[in-house]
Amino acid sequence: MTPRTVNPIRSQHSYGLIQGSTAYLIWGLLPVYFLMLPQISAFEFVAVRVVFSLVFCVLLLLATKQMRQFAAMFKEGKTMRQLALASFLIAANWVLYAVAVLTGHVLEASLGYFINPIVAILLGVLVLKERLRTLQWVAVGFACLAVIVLTIGLGRVPWISLGLAFSFGFYGLVKNQVGQSGTALGTLTMETLWLAPLAAVFIGWLAMADASALFAADPATVLLLAASGIITAVPLLLFGGAARRLPLSTVGSLQFLAPLIQFILGLLVFGEQMPVERWIGFGLVWIAVIIVLVDMLRAPKAGTMPEPKQLV
Repeated sequence: MTPRTVNPIRSQHSYGLIQGSTAYLIWGLLPVYFLMLPQISAFEFVAVRVVFSLVFCVLLLLATKQMRQFAAMFKEGKTMRQLALASFLIAANWVLYAVAVLTGHVLEASLGYFINPIVAILLGVLVLKERLRTLQWVAVGFACLAVIVLTIGLGRVPWISLGLAFSFGFYGLVKNQVGQSGTALGTLTMETLWLAPLAAVFIGWLAMADASALFAADPATVLLLAASGIITAVPLLLFGGAARRLPLSTVGSLQFLAPLIQFILGLLVFGEQMPVERWIGFGLVWIAVIIVLVDMLRAPKAGTMPEPKQLV
């Protein structure tokens, strides 16, 4: 029998799909991780996440022999300033996400990440002076209408959703300006390095005030909190592999997997309510998402994504 030949392109595509799907599956299931945590404030959790993420990233840099490349980033003043800004934007995103999950607003968090691609399109117009295609304008219109409907129905602006969408939108914008300066692991390490001193001081202050969940935890819980570093870095690295192997349209389609999983968890696991106005608002956002996907598929192929962006 003639040995079966393996198509290397198809194999790479399949591997990329597995990597991308796994990354978004981890991000989508993140609220379940929060259910296992002890009583901890959103700010302390983010501080703990920063410290353990830095430890894990440094270990990965050593294991993958990227430390010299990482050290070279310190000589690039502009890149350092951009990553400093990116670090505080992603920290704001992490805090908002932790607040959302810990206070029972998982649905608002999922809405924020559904809206995020629309915000990215809008920032492209306002900041980068890009010209939108007709379908993109229609998607922005539906998203704006959704926010109005939700504001009226909830009796307040959905600030968690908008905060998540805009903080990550601006984070992506800054990372876009960074471009290829450093690897995904290197830039994530630098971002956590910028935040680490503040995080360490905050954790120390909580410990001195005898108000730290980390220092009051048993060894098993400390390990659970330490896992936040792994949960931060692993999906980013998986996504980086997917971005190199898949077309832009495929990666763009996969990004909605995470908020969809979060939406299902909010309904079935966290038991959050979905009144009529919220269904209408989400429906309008989903229409906008479908329009974005259709436009993405119709647009000229852009190859693969240049640099992976982190979700939460």
